[in-house]
Amino acid sequence: MSVDLHDFTEAACAELGVPRADVDVTLILDLARDVAHNTVRPGAPVGAFLLGLAVGRGGDPAELAARLSALAQRMGTAEPS
Repeated sequence: MSVDLHDFTEAACAELGVPRADVDVTLILDLARDVAHNTVRPGAPVGAFLLGLAVGRGGDPAELAARLSALAQRMGTAEPS
């Protein structure tokens, strides 16, 4: 059985009591891509979790995701120490 992203997102939102309108899948996937490609792959789910924590504390999702993506890009281009 294969479940698509839309179906999973709908079901996960219902399960957690999160309004579907509050979930910007593209923003989350873009953040995960930026972190995974510029730092380490396991950083992608960690970054998404941290974004969720920060948003839960009142932060703006788009601003916070942009900051995390920029951080990952800076780290990815930094010279090794």
